[in-house]
Amino acid sequence: MDCKLRAKNCGGCPMLATEYAAQLKKKEADVRALLGKYGPVAPIRGMETPYHYRNKVISTFAPAAGGKLTSGIYAARTHKVLPVESCLLQDEVLNKVMLAVRAAANACRYQPFNEDKGTGLLRHCLLRRGVATGQVMVVLVTAQPVLPGAKNFVKALLAEAEKRGVPVTTVVQNYNPRRTSVVLGEDEKVLYGKGFILDTLCGKTYALSPRSFYQVNPVQTAVLYGLAIDAAHLTGKEVVLDAYCGIGTIGLTASDKARQVVGVEVNRDAVRDAIGNAKHNGVKNARFFAADATAWIREAADAGQKADVVFMDPPREGSTPAFIESVARMAPKRVVYVSCNPETMARDLALLTQKGYRAEGFTPVDMFPHSTHCEVVGSLVRVK
Repeated sequence: MDCKLRAKNCGGCPMLATEYAAQLKKKEADVRALLGKYGPVAPIRGMETPYHYRNKVISTFAPAAGGKLTSGIYAARTHKVLPVESCLLQDEVLNKVMLAVRAAANACRYQPFNEDKGTGLLRHCLLRRGVATGQVMVVLVTAQPVLPGAKNFVKALLAEAEKRGVPVTTVVQNYNPRRTSVVLGEDEKVLYGKGFILDTLCGKTYALSPRSFYQVNPVQTAVLYGLAIDAAHLTGKEVVLDAYCGIGTIGLTASDKARQVVGVEVNRDAVRDAIGNAKHNGVKNARFFAADATAWIREAADAGQKADVVFMDPPREGSTPAFIESVARMAPKRVVYVSCNPETMARDLALLTQKGYRAEGFTPVDMFPHSTHCEVVGSLVRVK
């Protein structure tokens, strides 16, 4: 499959012209080159159908002919918006929902925000879909605190969505006045529905708000988390620490097989979501704390607290020497490392092996087909 946007310097699918089997082969070879010296690398887990997998879309508004607006994504290494009618990576329902949003915005005569002049109203639109539930969230990001004719916009959006045969479960206005590339601001107003949607992953149901961190490829996330839980070798007796826990997805997935789960995350909104998700799923053996993971685990180690298994799922920058030092002092029997950047994972593995851990093996997971990114699940056991 090919895409007209690629010729316009889209940049979203740098490997699209490469046969999918060859993409997987390259990613697996790259992971083996980085991590193979620490332990065996299993064959990469690819997708059966590597298209339309993204359950989250962020679109930027821009001017169009006749005083109207359009929406799309920035061309690679530019600030120019390429109008997008449909995308091979985005959920097909969300492709249609975005067209409905655009049509409703034009019906209301909204103008796109102009960064240089500071004029206009609409900055971005964030869409989420619960693939298991079919629920859809629309988040309209505005440069002004008031959305004129908000009720008319919602009415127009619901009509446009119905015309295209797609659902809209909730609509939220997010106000972002800052001159920044960060999409969402701090202030939100629910215009329709409950302000969140539900989705099911690995047998647990999650409430997703506009700012919830949630993996964008649900099919491969189930593969990734399944591998992580298998790597932990849980028997029901273990205390599990879920570091960098986000909204609690890995910890709650592990809760059925662990004695106790403790999650730590610096983002307070995410922790609030994690606590709510535990209650919603009736999970009573999980606790979540809003704290810097490194500082929290250092204090816990100082206090003599122990964990049998540590799940670490750090951001792309990887973990920190201080965090790894504290993990070593806590001395869990196993560390399960979920990485979205094999290069920083390799750096962290060098430290973990110095601290008495041996890698049992790694499994690459292709979470983002047609991109250069690759996720990896690594299992480490304490040997001294």
